[in-house]
Amino acid sequence: QVQLVESGGGLVQPGGSLRLSCAASGFSFNNYAMSWYRQAPGKERELVATISSPGGSTNYADSVKGRFTVSGDNDNGKITLYLQMNSLKSEDTAVYYCKAVGRRWPRSYAYWGQGTPVTVSS
Repeated sequence: QVQLVESGGGLVQPGGSLRLSCAASGFSFNNYAMSWYRQAPGKERELVATISSPGGSTNYADSVKGRFTVSGDNDNGKITLYLQMNSLKSEDTAVYYCKAVGRRWPRSYAYWGQGTPVTVSS
């Protein structure tokens, strides 16, 4: 059974930094993509950043380019996803979700975490 557990959210002042983590358990794929999404109050969930394996390629939403960095660790199959968020703005306030998509041809399998809230406010 796959579980994704996010942590690291909280209250931060504008211009500050936070690091989110997403610990995956039971996720045993060699070909996968892991992403951070966010959903602000009254808005649709949006993609923030993705990292793929194998290869480690990344991509970002335009709104976070240059400020956020996505990375991941794979320690003997134990996968942890990170999102380093710098120069935070009030518009970054949202619940941040981790998503993992495992690919095993011909299917793909998607899993979501429960979310961690981030509030950027003075």
